[in-house]
Amino acid sequence: MIREAIYHRPKNNFAYTYDKETLHIVLQTKKDDMQTVELVFGDPYDWQADAWQSTTKPMVKTGSTALHDFWFVEVKPKYKRLRYAFICSDDQELCVYGEDGIHETPPKEIASYFCFPFMNEADIFSAPKWVKDTTWYQIFPERFANGDEQLNPEGSLAWGSAAPTTTNFFGGDFQGVINHLDHLEELGVNGIYFTPIFKAYSNHKYDTIDYMEIDPQFGDKETFRKLVKECHQRGIKVMLDAVFNHSGYYFPPFQDVLENQEESPYKDWFHLWDFPVVTEPAPNYDTFAFVSSMPKLNTENQEVRDYLLNVARYWIEEFDIDGWRLDVANEVDHTFWRDFRRVVKQAKSDAYILGEIWHDSMPWLQGDQFDAVMNYPFTNGAINFLAKNQMHATDFANSIAKVQHMYPKNVSGVAFNLLDSHDTPRILTLANGSLDRVKLLYLFQLSFTGSPCIYYGDEIGMDGDQDPGCRACMEWDTSKQNRDLFHYVQALIHLRKTVPLFGNGGTFRFLYADNNSQTIGYEKNDDTKRLVFLLNGGEKETSVLSSSIFEAGEKINEWTISHNEDGVSIQQVDKLQEQLIIPALSYRIYDITK
Repeated sequence: MIREAIYHRPKNNFAYTYDKETLHIVLQTKKDDMQTVELVFGDPYDWQADAWQSTTKPMVKTGSTALHDFWFVEVKPKYKRLRYAFICSDDQELCVYGEDGIHETPPKEIASYFCFPFMNEADIFSAPKWVKDTTWYQIFPERFANGDEQLNPEGSLAWGSAAPTTTNFFGGDFQGVINHLDHLEELGVNGIYFTPIFKAYSNHKYDTIDYMEIDPQFGDKETFRKLVKECHQRGIKVMLDAVFNHSGYYFPPFQDVLENQEESPYKDWFHLWDFPVVTEPAPNYDTFAFVSSMPKLNTENQEVRDYLLNVARYWIEEFDIDGWRLDVANEVDHTFWRDFRRVVKQAKSDAYILGEIWHDSMPWLQGDQFDAVMNYPFTNGAINFLAKNQMHATDFANSIAKVQHMYPKNVSGVAFNLLDSHDTPRILTLANGSLDRVKLLYLFQLSFTGSPCIYYGDEIGMDGDQDPGCRACMEWDTSKQNRDLFHYVQALIHLRKTVPLFGNGGTFRFLYADNNSQTIGYEKNDDTKRLVFLLNGGEKETSVLSSSIFEAGEKINEWTISHNEDGVSIQQVDKLQEQLIIPALSYRIYDITK
């Protein structure tokens, strides 16, 4: 027993209030070290040294990484408070882990136990309920569809007539999106995430000139209002992209700084190092990365805060948008984000707040700032294993288990799970052109916990390398679209909507991971049934021993993703084979009634 590896902290993702009655508690131990873990617990104000220590509950091992096992239990404290410790056993020795360390037997002093003082409802992480049932579709407005050529920027090229570059324009606009909402409705998505739509200089619009105006190439405010209304009529939510970390070069306050230097009333709007302010050969002020045309905003300045918070409120109140995606969110101060949340939730209580953070984001996900972050740890694991075949199956299972235990369960349920975006190569390119690998990626993404997002054009087989290659014009010629892939994704989204266990329902856990065949097995489980998924990410046919997946007496049906209106064809398994055969780069799905 490696006692030094036992770890718990009574807050964040290790102990948290899941709902007003339920407390979730997690313990971390060395991988494969413990055979059993029990929670011993009681009320701190009804503490009797010998009596309440008999109140124990077994913990369940819910996942493992390369280094750690995670043990989980939920309890419903009668009086919403708890003192607790962990009884750990490796079948040879036993120890009790509490706040003051390791004991051989349950200690008598209450101070030796971890404390959860009170389950205050105000502290419960509460994200909008609709998000967990949303499948997003990311649109890069300049490249989705040209619906009004009169709005085209000067020098715009004919749609799809050239490869995308960092500077060319093709005239994508809001009317183009409105014209193709049928495509999104047919696919089944019910949320649109737009990259920035505000007035800007570039084709990507992350260099904002005016946060209160629509970029003229996309249309006007009335057209945008119409777009939001038409989306809502089809049951589609709308999320906008806010760039509050930095502005663009032509943002009027920054232009005033360049013109008036130290005399500018806006000099404190930015992080200026000295005067005169210069942009070349290198900026002498803080920027996004080292891009001189994107000066970092000083969100600690009250005028800046008031301006940006007004922006956040305005687009919700005036246009009824449903959420904000926050660019470079980790580089903005936490105090600003707390104010941002208050303003947004006052304007629309169920608005979704999504931060762009590529790493462990627990400091932003404690209920006072964001509802979710872009789940790049999920993305990286899925791409490296299923697209690139550059990760072993066990390493993939470990990476996803880590993702599962990074945050509380009510946070993970609304995590923004993407496979690619305007910032990455497209999945078909990452998969070296293999549609079979792309299908496995979609199967895993759309059956995993969270809120999945599809990047425009991926569903019809578009490819493209790193930016700007991933930002090509949407292909609207159906003869050039991969309709088989479209219908496959459509079927998965339908299953996610109609079979709760397929989507965000139940508990996810890995059953199997084999490095030789690059095969994984996982299940979604609730009180009545379970779904088992076997995915072969290898280049050869493989088999899995059925006794490692099924139990005696279970009623088993096998699913095949089909293109009919139900999204799946179901066949009862009358005689279970000893070996379950899985073709190369394919899958098998089983529906099991307990």
